[in-house]
Amino acid sequence: MPEHRVYITRQVGQEALSLLEGKCAVDVWDSEEPIPRETLLKDVKGASALFCTVSDTIDSDVLEAAGPCLKVVATMSAGTDNIDVSECCRRGIEVCKTPDIAADAAADIAVALILMTSRKIVQGIDAIRQNEFKCWKPFWLCGTGLINKTIGILGFGRVGFGIARRMKPFGVQRIIYHDLEEVEYAENCADYVSLDSLFSSADILCICCGVSAVTKGMVDTKLMQKMKNSSILINTSRGVIVNHDDLADALKDGTIAAAGLDVTDPEPLPVGHPLLSQPNCVILPHMGTNTTETRIAMSTNTAKNILAVLSAL
Repeated sequence: MPEHRVYITRQVGQEALSLLEGKCAVDVWDSEEPIPRETLLKDVKGASALFCTVSDTIDSDVLEAAGPCLKVVATMSAGTDNIDVSECCRRGIEVCKTPDIAADAAADIAVALILMTSRKIVQGIDAIRQNEFKCWKPFWLCGTGLINKTIGILGFGRVGFGIARRMKPFGVQRIIYHDLEEVEYAENCADYVSLDSLFSSADILCICCGVSAVTKGMVDTKLMQKMKNSSILINTSRGVIVNHDDLADALKDGTIAAAGLDVTDPEPLPVGHPLLSQPNCVILPHMGTNTTETRIAMSTNTAKNILAVLSAL
């Protein structure tokens, strides 16, 4: 009989399950949909490990429901903002994440959003679907090119570096960044600037920073008013970093030209939110890591994190 029990809050693929089965007793909330709160609180009892996703709020109630057997909470995500890390530490519970695996996929989706917003690609697709395209017109749906533009990156970790590396061949003039921490990857790739300079100088501003007390709600009217009225805002990090009501106002009144969002707050946005009707705002359903290769790697890495902690007990 396996010594440890692992509870998994979502369908995560056979590759991850195969790593755990045989070594642990494994129970799964066998659905693509998020586990109901009451089910999680009931089923997590007695688990040695909790395998969760970014959609699951792992707070003191969940930890208390799990009981003293719980030794590790492993999230299939790059961040841990869904977990009460301080409470885990207080209880002696290890917290694991998958920070580097998804960086390339997230950088790819940022570049996709840059192209979609700068070249008005979604408006073009809508024009075809709504039978508005009758003939070629010289100045219809004209966007802007990337040559000689300045790319700004807020948060220059692996995703920010990935965006910078991908944008170089497009002929951009300059890549600038601002980060609250020391950066390893900037050499010969991007220039450090102040936060104000980042927002005032960038033609395209990509948000790649993690969530913290400093960054939560950081991108608001005050910062967006520093941007050029021709600039584009891209967010592939977390929705809570941007004030969405302020962004809707900025897009409506022409403070900035366009926005591309892979994340929102809340997620999804409620029906009727003004951003949903803005033609210059492209919103994706949190697709930043949506490649089969990335998801398999994230899930198996999460399983390996759990095994590493449990084997050390």
